Amino acid sequence: MFEVDMEGVPQRASTGSLPGTGRVAELLHEAHERYAATHDGVVADYIPVLARANPDRFGLSLIGVDGATHEAGDATDTFTIQSISKAFVFALVCEEIGHHAVHERVGVNNTGLPFNSVMALELNLGSPMNPMVNAGAIATTAMMPAASYDARWEAIRSGLSRFAGRELAVDTEVYESEMRTNTRNRAIARLLEGYGRLERDPAAIVDMYTRQCALVVTAHDLAVMGATLADGGVNPITGVRVVAEEVTRDTLTVLASCGMYERSGEWLFEIGLPAKSGVSGGIVAISPGKGALGSFSPPLDPAGNSVRGQRACAFLSRALGLNLFASGVSRMETAG
Repeated sequence: MFEVDMEGVPQRASTGSLPGTGRVAELLHEAHERYAATHDGVVADYIPVLARANPDRFGLSLIGVDGATHEAGDATDTFTIQSISKAFVFALVCEEIGHHAVHERVGVNNTGLPFNSVMALELNLGSPMNPMVNAGAIATTAMMPAASYDARWEAIRSGLSRFAGRELAVDTEVYESEMRTNTRNRAIARLLEGYGRLERDPAAIVDMYTRQCALVVTAHDLAVMGATLADGGVNPITGVRVVAEEVTRDTLTVLASCGMYERSGEWLFEIGLPAKSGVSGGIVAISPGKGALGSFSPPLDPAGNSVRGQRACAFLSRALGLNLFASGVSRMETAG
């Protein structure tokens, strides 16, 4: 069962902007205080270096489309972006080649299976189904147009840096640890090649995909990146347009349906926001036209989502009126 702790938190509906800065700051700190003592979940250990993460670290950052920033806890602690990179690489590739090409090659439907499933490929005749699972993300990374490996990598790294508003770099130790243990991703890439959905060298693409997952970010960075999608593709801190408005629409749509893996339906039902998680403990959740929440806490639930992060997202979605599907009465009710 999808776990949220919403006792005593009334659902607020709002189709406008975020509440005043004082109220946002108050609720963000309340969310941090409410869940900091949570000890549910376990730190990812299938990537050896991630197993060393301090389970007590917990940071929240909420950034509005106007650039207003509110943070609590370990919001500037660093960690690797992992699968959250999938969302932003998808956006960059759509910007370059258009969403129809990505849709045709990768797809946009939820597999209903774990993020690293090989069976999902076989069941769907080699279609990755969506770009938020490993197969789809590997295929998407391979579609970035460039003349060489180095040029393709720089397009990805610099593109994610524009989303974050600062230059991002790879954690070499994490990258090397993942490369020693990513045999499943190498198998997925070979299977994609066998189905004609990967036209570049599978080994090189897995290397690049692993490298993008090892980029170092903070909860603050995730909030800036998410707020860029919330603001139609313009980074609210730097003012730089990163992708087109149509690309943000496509990206948010895929995140709403597929961003939280096999828990995406439950996430949307309980929290009502496009979001993406990573196994290092990060989550980014986006409220279009309002802003985004970046969270970091390493202990994960069985689906690979940060326990404290998802609870904080649920609390703030409800308390700040971020849920896309929440509505209130617009005029006086009448008896009848």
